[in-house]
Amino acid sequence: MKAPFDTSILIVGAGPVGLALALELGLRDIPCLIVEKRDGVVHLPKMSIVSTRNMEFCRRWGISDTVRTSVWAKDRKLDFVYLESLLGRELARLPIPSYAEAARNTVTPEPATHCPQIFFDPILKKRVALQPTVSFAYNTTVESFIQDDEGVTATLLDEQGRRRDVRVPYLVGCDGATGLVRDALGIRLEGLGVVANSVNLYFRSPELINLHDKGWARVYRLVDEGGCWSELIPIDGKELWRLTMFQEPPQSPEAFLRRMFGADFPFEMINASDWERRDFVAETYRRDRVFIMGDAAHQCSPTGGLGMSTGVEEAVNLAWKLDAALKGWAGPRLLDSYTAERRPIAVRAVELSTRAFKAITQIPGWHGDGDGSVDRAALDDWKSNLNRYTMPDFWKMQYTYEGSPICVSDGTPADDPEPAAFLPTSRPGARAPHAWLADGRSVFDLFDEGFTLLSLGASPPSGEGLLAAAKSRGLPIKFCRVVEENVARVYVEPLVLVRPDGHVAWRGGAAPADPFAVIDHIRGA
Repeated sequence: MKAPFDTSILIVGAGPVGLALALELGLRDIPCLIVEKRDGVVHLPKMSIVSTRNMEFCRRWGISDTVRTSVWAKDRKLDFVYLESLLGRELARLPIPSYAEAARNTVTPEPATHCPQIFFDPILKKRVALQPTVSFAYNTTVESFIQDDEGVTATLLDEQGRRRDVRVPYLVGCDGATGLVRDALGIRLEGLGVVANSVNLYFRSPELINLHDKGWARVYRLVDEGGCWSELIPIDGKELWRLTMFQEPPQSPEAFLRRMFGADFPFEMINASDWERRDFVAETYRRDRVFIMGDAAHQCSPTGGLGMSTGVEEAVNLAWKLDAALKGWAGPRLLDSYTAERRPIAVRAVELSTRAFKAITQIPGWHGDGDGSVDRAALDDWKSNLNRYTMPDFWKMQYTYEGSPICVSDGTPADDPEPAAFLPTSRPGARAPHAWLADGRSVFDLFDEGFTLLSLGASPPSGEGLLAAAKSRGLPIKFCRVVEENVARVYVEPLVLVRPDGHVAWRGGAAPADPFAVIDHIRGA
């Protein structure tokens, strides 16, 4: 007889991906334990932007306003500036309105937000801590684990040297690029490998913003005669900064900062670190009862902000499937769909990140003329080529679970994943499109931790058959009647079934002839 379970899910790693998974499970009242080898305090701002898709999740979690206002002043611009140095010439500026100035967005209710990890993780952790079914074990490592047909037994070691075994139905490795879980499963990494060796300088200088005339920007990209060699990001919008050298020969931190500023300036170095930009995706995301996500499953250049974004998407994708398996309404194919759906998205994210990094480092150098004057025609020509080096932000959410084993295809052709403009779509597998309701809410605000059947337009067909079939199979589902014509237009079909992760499972112009077949398909039966 096997030992009883101590909790339902063991999450290894309490970074943003592990925390997101714990929150999704906690909102579904699933008991879980997060084990983290460190103390949980984030000392370095590894990421600086919370993507649009992640902000949409933050909206559902009730923390999007906190994330948006935690760092960046709402009336401060979010420009990208290209310049020789902070004291040198400004070459180009991509103006981006402040949060206060931004027009009402037709693509998303929650645009991407500047919130570095040293601020984002504590906000997310505080929200997770409100879930009574979630518990934490910091300064604790997973030494080993074994699995059998019924569950997983993991051996934990805490900072006092005490060992204990934890028995769970499922284990999820969110323990990073060099963590235990993927290696213990023998899962190989595929990809280009190390793309570049980079350097980060994290420093404090409250005086810096007042020592130049470029004003505040979200990103300053440094360009000299050799090309674009680094970028400077204000971390807290006050005194903390991070300078990243893309692929530079060794120099002292002082030399890098002097080159960035154009002269000496006062600063306090907090951390200087060399690191590898990687291009890797795991061959699979699952071995029986153990799963991986985040950096354990894929590693990409941070250029473009797709690393954490992709990992949090994975957490939201897997959470409802684990919930279904634990509560008994999942079919045998549902957990397998995690790899089938998310791995292709990770491959795409890693490819886009590598492309974006290579594009930025290929920005041509600006050759000064030596006397301080500017050849306006040459500069205009240089600026006109910048668009080719920029990845559109909406590509990050222009993805579909094409060929998903748990989405019911309607036979329509796949959309372009890299369009010139964002293309909202309700094709099965796609992120359900945003639209504003008459009362000022987003249609996203209708979704929760279960399925949502949208009934759209003036005279939609009945959805009673789908609702009855779902309830018969145990699926959590609710019905939402939406009369606004603008919403009906963007969703195209009058009946759309949206999954718990906000992706479309099925749509139709009429009620399905066999609603049980649809429900069984989407639950992986």
